[in-house]
Order: sequence, then structure tokens, then C-alpha cells
Amino acid sequence: MSVSSPLDDEVFQRQSRRLGQVLVQGHVEAGAGQVEARVLCGARWLRRWRRWTPVPLTRATGEFRGEVPAAAGGFYKVEVRVLEGSRVLARDEVNHVGVGEVFVIAGQSNSTNYGEVRQKTVTRMVSTFDGAGWRIADDPQPGVQDGSTKGSFVPAFGDALYRRYRVPIGVASVGHGSTSVRQWLPAGENVEVMPTMRKYVVRGSDGSLTSDGTLFHGLTERMDELGAHGFRAVLWHQGESDADQAPEHSISPDTYRRMMEEVIVSYRRRAGWDVPWIVAEATYHSPSDPKCPPMRAAQRSLWKSGVALEGPDTDTLTARYRQNNGKGVHFNDAGLKAHGELWAQAVERYLNTVLR
Repeated sequence: MSVSSPLDDEVFQRQSRRLGQVLVQGHVEAGAGQVEARVLCGARWLRRWRRWTPVPLTRATGEFRGEVPAAAGGFYKVEVRVLEGSRVLARDEVNHVGVGEVFVIAGQSNSTNYGEVRQKTVTRMVSTFDGAGWRIADDPQPGVQDGSTKGSFVPAFGDALYRRYRVPIGVASVGHGSTSVRQWLPAGENVEVMPTMRKYVVRGSDGSLTSDGTLFHGLTERMDELGAHGFRAVLWHQGESDADQAPEHSISPDTYRRMMEEVIVSYRRRAGWDVPWIVAEATYHSPSDPKCPPMRAAQRSLWKSGVALEGPDTDTLTARYRQNNGKGVHFNDAGLKAHGELWAQAVERYLNTVLR
């Protein structure tokens, strides 16, 4: 028998405050009798979830796949066995599986690994997913589209949420540093103005500039790997590039808002479900340029119109939280921790409206 799901350190999105399901999937020798699985939850009130649950099996191919109920929490041991009558033919176990809250993180460098100091999760209840496997979410975060390798807000964010809800937290980071919202559009969408970073933008035969869809594909691929309703929300931190009003970067707040809405709506249309997006206010550049009011208003307008949910105001994290002795746009050690806490507060506002 081989088990392809769950994986060690994997976190499954819970369906309610107390309950969720674990996907059990794999392969046995064709003609095997029956596959069963159980999640070993420790607390007394959870013992009913320790019962063996049949997993649908296609005997002709040996493929099995099914969802096993589990209490929110973890990390738990998941056992899988193959039976012929009452005889156990094979048995396997996965020792570290959680049921909690899962998030996709996207945007530019402050959503990836550009912080001054690598962070570690203190609670060890935070996992990260790179598209192929899971591991405990110490920096750098895997799966980002820019290859960055320094610090992130993820460990602090996950630890803060775990302390609030006492369930494991999963993340999948797919951001790319220095990017404009134009570069996140689906393939073929007109970008109107050439961004300074020419990657991911192509010129058509008519001279128009369009996104090549690379970043959008990377984002949607990771979401698809987690599955429909397999994560709670997208956390979007982006805007510093587009808030730079130098002519070579120029983009109007109205254009930013329209393009941001197109990114969000396009994935929802493709995915077939109303993926929640939580959008930060993010326009900080330096102590002399701490915020861009028109771009902040464009980001807030996404909340007010209901296209996105209210994220943290990261422009409040000024020089004492920034790298290079306060001169940089990326976060220092204190800034990464504060950034994670701000995101946890924003997510908490949303979760408290939907958890039942």
C-alpha cells in the first residue's frame, strides 16, 4: 500500500469551528478487499473520531480516495489499513496531520522572503506548502515565485493565529518581489503601461502590452493544488511598486483598482467558488515617503465595494520596523513580528464572522 494523502505536516481546512475532514488517498494492489482510515484525536470528547471509516476503493485499479471526519486541531496521527474480511493485509500511518486554517499568500516582496532576519515558528503549529510537500514554516518560505531566501511574516502570523484559535495553521506563499499588479493579470489582459520590470509582460503584434500570465498561473496552480475550499482566503500584500509615482512606474489609482479587481474576479471565475481575498493597505517606501493616499484609497475601495476584505494597514509600520536602520522598504526583525500580528488581527476579524 502507498498513501499519497495526507502528508506529514499537512494542514486541512476545517469546515466549522470544531470539525473538518482529512483526505485519504493512495493505491493498493488491485483486487484488495477494503480500505479503512482513522484519525487519532487525543481529547476525550474527540474519541468518536477514532473509529475506523471505510475509504472508497476502486478494486480494478487499486486506487482509493475518501474524506475521513476529524475534529479541528492536531497535529494528529492518521492510520490507514487494508482488510480482507477481518484480516489486516497492510497498514500505514502518517504521524503529523492537522485540521485548522489554511491561507494562500501573494503579492510582492513583503509577502515573500525579503525580511532582514529569518523567522521561526515558536509554537511549531504552523506549516507551509510548496506545491509538492509540507513542512514546519520556518523561514525561508518555500514556493514563492521569486526565489527569495530571507525572512517573512509567516511564522509570526501563524503563531498569533494558533494562539487565538488553538488549531494548526497552514500557508502557501506564491508572491514575487518588485511586481506591479499589472504582472499578476491573466494572460492576454492589457496592462496599459509598461512596468519597469519587463518580466511577465509581452508586446502583441498590434503593439499592445499584455500580461503573459506567468504569475497568475503560479497563483492559481497553488490554489488548485489545495483544492476547492481547501483554504480559507488569499492574503494579498502588494502596492508599493504601483504607489511609486515616478513616470516610468506611473499607474493611476483608478487603473490599479480596476486591475486588482480583474485579478480577483478572474480567479473566482476560473475556480468556480467565491474565493475570499484580504487586501492590505501597502504603499510605504521610506521615512520621507511613508504612504500614498490615492493608492491607499484605491485599496480601501476594494473593501468598500465588497470585492475584497479589509486587510492590515502595513503603512503604520514605519522606520523603526524597517530594514537598513529604518531606511528600507522591507521589514527588520521587529517589523516581521509586527507585520505577522497585523495580518493575524485582520484575519481574526474575518474568521469571527464566518466560524460557526
